[in-house]
Amino acid sequence: MFRFPVLLLALLTAHAARAGEVQVAVAANFTAPMKAIAARFERDTGHKVLASYGSTGKFYAQIRNGAPFDVLLAADDETPARLEKEGAAVAGTRFTYAVGKLVLWSAQAGLVDDKGAVLAKGSFTHLAVANPKLAPYGAAAVDVLKKLNLYGALEAKLVVGDNIAQTHQFVVSGAATLGFVAMAQVFEDGKLTSGSAWMVPASMHGPIRQDAVVLIKGKGKPAADAFIQYLKAEKARAVIRSYGYAAG
Repeated sequence: MFRFPVLLLALLTAHAARAGEVQVAVAANFTAPMKAIAARFERDTGHKVLASYGSTGKFYAQIRNGAPFDVLLAADDETPARLEKEGAAVAGTRFTYAVGKLVLWSAQAGLVDDKGAVLAKGSFTHLAVANPKLAPYGAAAVDVLKKLNLYGALEAKLVVGDNIAQTHQFVVSGAATLGFVAMAQVFEDGKLTSGSAWMVPASMHGPIRQDAVVLIKGKGKPAADAFIQYLKAEKARAVIRSYGYAAG
């Protein structure tokens, strides 16, 4: 009569033995969807995700200096390609997991119009952008300002965040009246969660293709391989779309 509990314990023990950990460096703009995906991945596979969030530029430097990451989810497609070329990432594992969308957002309702005309008015103290040298969303924001011929006029009002998470926080805290952020930070299921926003047309800036890649430290690691496959599957892709990205 004890055969079933013993068998169940054996199965659970075997499952735990196969489970592992995967250390993932994640672009700051992808924080919310990553947390949702990680929870589902852990539940479905038994593997544990150890995620760190920050700017892609800083992750690149850390990886080149030996940081123990297994997988990189970048905010661009250039950094993973560069790491692959330099031998720091596993060739053939790179793919686009999401395409980002840029939004001009203010925590104040009614401030940002649906055409972004508030930028030309200049009736604000500070405009937050991510560091264009480190964050693709920052580079995209600069593209937009230059496309509108407003960069010179607004440069003195720019407040620069290390990454898109800090840029968003500048607007939330009131340190900046408005800022260019990722759609995923202020929209949920296609609806603006607070404040006012302009969805920047993709034609106004370079594409924000976000690539993932397995790093050398994750080569042959079952948990890393499982995570990459999970990220490509429909369960993860549905989460990605729900946060305002186009799935790669």
